[in-house]
Amino acid sequence: MSGASGQDRSAVIDLGSNSVRLVVFDGISRNPVPIFNEKVVLRLGRGLNATGRLNEEAVPMAMEVMARFNAIARGMDASPFEVLATAAVRDATNGPEFVAGLRARLPGVPIHILSGEQEADYSATGVLCGIPDADGLVADIGGGSLELIRLVGGQKLNACTLPLGVIRLNDRAQGDLAQARQVVDTDLSQIGWLDDVRGRSLYLVGGGFRALARLQIARTSYPLNIVHLYELGAEPAREMADWIIGSSRRALERLPGVPRKRLEDAPFAATVLRRLIRRMQPARLVFCVDGLREGWYMRKVAAAVADMDPQEAVAREMCGRLGRSMTLPLRLATWTAPLFPGEGDVARRLRHAACWMSDVGSYDHPEYRAEQTYLRILRMQGVGFTHGARAFLALTLAVRYGVDMATPCLEPSRLLLDETQFARALVLGQALRLAYSVSGGTDALLRGTELVFDGDQLVLRFASGRAVVQGESVRRRLDRLGSSLSVATGIEECA
Repeated sequence: MSGASGQDRSAVIDLGSNSVRLVVFDGISRNPVPIFNEKVVLRLGRGLNATGRLNEEAVPMAMEVMARFNAIARGMDASPFEVLATAAVRDATNGPEFVAGLRARLPGVPIHILSGEQEADYSATGVLCGIPDADGLVADIGGGSLELIRLVGGQKLNACTLPLGVIRLNDRAQGDLAQARQVVDTDLSQIGWLDDVRGRSLYLVGGGFRALARLQIARTSYPLNIVHLYELGAEPAREMADWIIGSSRRALERLPGVPRKRLEDAPFAATVLRRLIRRMQPARLVFCVDGLREGWYMRKVAAAVADMDPQEAVAREMCGRLGRSMTLPLRLATWTAPLFPGEGDVARRLRHAACWMSDVGSYDHPEYRAEQTYLRILRMQGVGFTHGARAFLALTLAVRYGVDMATPCLEPSRLLLDETQFARALVLGQALRLAYSVSGGTDALLRGTELVFDGDQLVLRFASGRAVVQGESVRRRLDRLGSSLSVATGIEECA
């Protein structure tokens, strides 16, 4: 079925031990586009370790919340629409009774009680959605369980589930963090293949780990308030975990924008993370917002486009929505290539993405176009872009629109990019600005022109009959590009 936008919509309810969340996705895209996302903390798994049953106080509220979510998903014409229940429901003795109650309130909605291995597989697929070549360990922490998945070059190998979710760990350790540390170490010691991921990347999924990232972002005044693909080295992550474990709730509450409902669980999530770091000695930690729900989307809805490059896909989608030409970006990629001899694959992919996004401010007010484009790109919902990539692309396109380099809005790029990356963004942005002056944003006018190096000089060369597009603005912008490269410039018309 199609929503009001004319696009297909899909919805999934993630029914976990700690919370329940409804996400409605719009369209069928390589990058999931959520248009509704709501979470309610129920703590269905509280007390499960002692009683073997779902939290009796939370069950009536869960039924009420699920009925509301059903009405929303149905009202938004979402199809497929499914429920994924995880650790608490699969482990509780009254789980079948609870599911029967749900089926009565959500008639016709498939309700899947995932095994630990299935939950791990969905989570790993979600990570691969944004990081197709992920290599290392995915750790997905919930309220009831911790899923661990080994990835090698984007392929899933080993997987297991452990009763180390934040609520269950709290229950098993009777609220004592020292005891929790022993519980985690004992459980992790049973997983022999963890030795095979030592020194690789650790990808962190789940609300408990996201809360740690939010606390660290607030604590360090990090310039980008986005958890997805936020990275830390092993030593800063170890220090972060120790800080959270050793801080009082009151101290954590003083931080701006902290996830208050997660503060009770944060020390236990930090304990799990600290022991994982000790066991695998990761090269880096990457926090991933995409997990089980996005894994469901990629397998259920977008399987046909899963092999597309996520960066290129989001760049093309933005070009289609906000740009004026779907052919000019390809020519821009060729046109700008001579400026970057010997570039690696990562740099080339970013340059191509910048070309696809180079016209996304075309319909914005000219007085605010540069700043608006900068913020749009920096804060976009592109699952495949690291924070450094966001900062690079945002700066590139702000320069393309003639940004005042003294404007404070550029500060995130100054903080997130090194000197070489910053300079490269300036060159690419000025090259794109020159290209749009030459072409007026049309493929036909850029055709027959090229940038070439003639000795130590950068030359803008026009094919015969194309020199008509020369002008003062073209010469001025060519000079600025040359200045950024520290070379002289010239204009030639070929016979």
